[in-house]
Amino acid sequence: MVTNSVVVIGGGPAGLEAAASVAELGTSVVLVERRGFLGGTPIAENYANLTPHMESAEVAMGRLIERVTSNPLIDVRLEAEVSACRGAAGAFTITVGDQQIDAGSVILATGFQHFDPGAETQMYGYYEHPDVIALQDLEAMLKTHDVVRPSNGEPPKRLCFVQCVGSRDRQIGNEYCSKVCCGVASKEAIEVRQLLPDCKVFIFYIDMRMYGYWENQIYWPAQEQHHVQYIKGIITEVLAKDGRLLVRGEDTTMGRPMEVLMDMVVLSVGMEPSAGTRSMAQLFGVQQNKYGFIDSVRAPLDTVTTSVPGIYSCGAALGPADLEDCASSAAAAAVKSITSQRLRVSAG
Repeated sequence: MVTNSVVVIGGGPAGLEAAASVAELGTSVVLVERRGFLGGTPIAENYANLTPHMESAEVAMGRLIERVTSNPLIDVRLEAEVSACRGAAGAFTITVGDQQIDAGSVILATGFQHFDPGAETQMYGYYEHPDVIALQDLEAMLKTHDVVRPSNGEPPKRLCFVQCVGSRDRQIGNEYCSKVCCGVASKEAIEVRQLLPDCKVFIFYIDMRMYGYWENQIYWPAQEQHHVQYIKGIITEVLAKDGRLLVRGEDTTMGRPMEVLMDMVVLSVGMEPSAGTRSMAQLFGVQQNKYGFIDSVRAPLDTVTTSVPGIYSCGAALGPADLEDCASSAAAAAVKSITSQRLRVSAG
């Protein structure tokens, strides 16, 4: 059946913005989310404050969720998954659970998952040492204002971040930069110093990649106001030693080996396509890039159009993205999904 409604798959930041934008332009939306709640990874992973503005994740996402749930043109389906699609642009039939939904276009906003730092290698001991955690683990601690060593419940006196875990790594095939990890680590480092003023915080990095305004928003304040120490180096392994963690690597500025003792090690894990991104790309037949993210086939000036007419994508389903990227690409996908239908009607 020919229809102008839009199905949005994914209830995270990008999916919520896409659904809200479509509805605010006067078109009905069905928003499909596999979890039992909206908000995506920031809510599921208990993010504390968002980078770079330090606003509460719950508050910021709450505003976006309210835009969606209060709009009568948006039909939210929680704990629901798309199992089939047939038809073509302007006349898709989407199977959600046991129900079929007619849609003129579809927006895939299925997001990312954090790289598993123990999946490919145990050089950092993520599953071996309780005091080796990942960025999202520290976020959950910061949310409850309780940053402690999991091994003994004591606040750390020395804590370090290890950058580019699962990113910029040709050996595992993730050759890309995940874009946000440097900024998130700097943001979290500031929060740790605010919560634990006596804790010394270090960031070991290959290159610090701050883009846009992040340089002045979080990078320089972390150093100049909060005394976070940035060390250019490559970490090769993390070992247990006398109840603490021995971090080994190379100080690449000085060109010499390095060994330092830490109480906690935070792995700045990168982004990978979520299982939902991979499965929905295959179900809808859209082209994926070599890393499994959905391809935008008209980039760089059109970042949301996929290889299948009538199917659009946005947010981290397209690749590593921050929240501003998610919002802008979601708005673009919303406009494309509506205008493409109107163009088909006028042409027909």
